[in-house]
Amino acid sequence: PPRPLSPSRPAEEDPPVRSPLIKGGGVGAGAASPFRRGRLVHRLLQTLPDLAPARRREAAETYLARPANGLAPDEAAALTEEVMAVLEAPELAELFAPGSRAEAPIVGLGPEEPDGGRPVIAGQVDRLQVTDAAVLIADYKTLRPPPADPKDAPVAYLRQMALYRRLLREIYPGRPVRCALVWTDGPRLALLDDALLDRFG
Repeated sequence: PPRPLSPSRPAEEDPPVRSPLIKGGGVGAGAASPFRRGRLVHRLLQTLPDLAPARRREAAETYLARPANGLAPDEAAALTEEVMAVLEAPELAELFAPGSRAEAPIVGLGPEEPDGGRPVIAGQVDRLQVTDAAVLIADYKTLRPPPADPKDAPVAYLRQMALYRRLLREIYPGRPVRCALVWTDGPRLALLDDALLDRFG
């Protein structure tokens, strides 16, 4: 097709961001826009794992203090704490272990359509860890109050992860593919079981 399907840009509307009127709304309640905040979080989670753990906080602070980012000091400090909480969370250690990759592009064919064709799917996984035993993928979600139960995650996110799982099962046949959403607000790791994703592809 002239334009591949992109799971990270689904047709469903994204859920609303956390209201700046909510107490403890964190970064985004001030001058930093939700889009800028999300971009900065993704950038830091992409690059900081390549540094020694002892250097990560200073690197984050230096990067966020750049005038071009347009952050007030309290916003930069809060964003640093959020990113470091993700990197230092014990339940997320596997995502950032040696050998894991950030912003990994994947391309493949989607499910068969009524006319017999299969659409091309092109996506980019926020974090990918491949071992001989399994494949783990994670997608970061920012400025979203995380649901208590993974099954309550927005349909757009679940469909996105189901498509990624389909592609990776073909790339790594015989290995289980584990999918997770990482809510940076917390942070919280939401593992998505196969039965849930089976409903979306």
